[in-house]
Amino acid sequence: MNALLILKIALVVFGAAFLMIYPLAIVWPSGWAWHQGAPFSNNYYMMIVGVYAVLGIFLILASRDPLMNRSLIWFTVVSSLVHGAIMVRQSLDMTDGMNHLGHLMGDVPALFAIAVILGGLLWNADRSIRMR
Repeated sequence: MNALLILKIALVVFGAAFLMIYPLAIVWPSGWAWHQGAPFSNNYYMMIVGVYAVLGIFLILASRDPLMNRSLIWFTVVSSLVHGAIMVRQSLDMTDGMNHLGHLMGDVPALFAIAVILGGLLWNADRSIRMR
């Protein structure tokens, strides 16, 4: 399989994963939700769900022609690294009386994996197109 095809598949898989953030918070709240109670009980969390659902849809759409959607993919890579780095710090902060360490096994590594995989695949796809 070539890099471009793998990138297309990864965009669909990660796009679908972003659409699953709400259900993940229901089945594994300590790894995906930053508040107690149902996911819909927190306005902040619902905002995050909405933003990631839209990003997920656009990543799936970008899978049709990834190279024409480089900026969206690089936005996903960089914003995932930044978001993950902030969440590492917040996971270690216990001043709110809650234990957020479960995020170091849930959404934090997921964001870093998405960034590394999409960034690497896009870089390889770009490189293989230039070599032709």
